[in-house]
Amino acid sequence: MMQAEIAVVRLPHGRDLPLPHYASAQAAGMDLRAAVRETLILKPGARALVPTGLAMALPEGFEAQVRPRSGLALKHGITVLNAPGTIDADYRGEVGVILVNLGDVPFHIERGDRIAQLVVAPCAQARWREVAQLEDSERGEGGFGSSGHR
Repeated sequence: MMQAEIAVVRLPHGRDLPLPHYASAQAAGMDLRAAVRETLILKPGARALVPTGLAMALPEGFEAQVRPRSGLALKHGITVLNAPGTIDADYRGEVGVILVNLGDVPFHIERGDRIAQLVVAPCAQARWREVAQLEDSERGEGGFGSSGHR
């Protein structure tokens, strides 16, 4: 399994919270926790930027993706609004999670609650090469249901 060492700073409002860690040997994501000072109530339809109390320096060639937690999505309708949120290797500010409540009732976020997952992944930067015409492929221009599957 590929590994990356990530320098991390616990900001003052997150010093007492555990660092993200993998819950199992083959887990892809680590839980991010809410570094809120007091209960944050997310009303139905509302969104909020939730602090994590962490800043990091990803190695060049990597990104971190902030993704929803499936249990929060299923049970409460809480998801990451810009999923997946991207943290670039050159970003050094606090990691924040944009949560939205798509459920029917207010959702309470307490200090230390697991609010999202963080997946660290290698990434490539593309270079454009303009051409007059694209090569043919078996699929061609078919899209949006063109494969015949529902």
